[in-house]
Amino acid sequence: MGKSSVYESIMVGLNEALEDAQSEKPVLKRNKVTVEPVKVFEADEVKKIRTSTGMSQKIFASYMGVSDKTVEAWEAGTNHPSGAASRLLSMMEIDKDLIIKFPFVNNAIAK
Repeated sequence: MGKSSVYESIMVGLNEALEDAQSEKPVLKRNKVTVEPVKVFEADEVKKIRTSTGMSQKIFASYMGVSDKTVEAWEAGTNHPSGAASRLLSMMEIDKDLIIKFPFVNNAIAK
């Protein structure tokens, strides 16, 4: 496919999408995407997840990719996990075998 035919193909597709968007009866398929908000974890929830893994704060911090002080602050309620850390905690909460499936820390599993 030459450069001009690629351009033409793109322009045809864009024009079809534009016409469909302006139509009273759209026919093109649309997908609605929703993203679950990042959960805010309280101190007791973080500690519960960590203890369910059998990891000490130090090993849990290594698994999460954060410092020992960060995990201490989470469990004391001084700070809360955010972003990727919260997503990982949510995954650990949902799937109890996550640390077995993804053993980022050797010998981290107590049982």
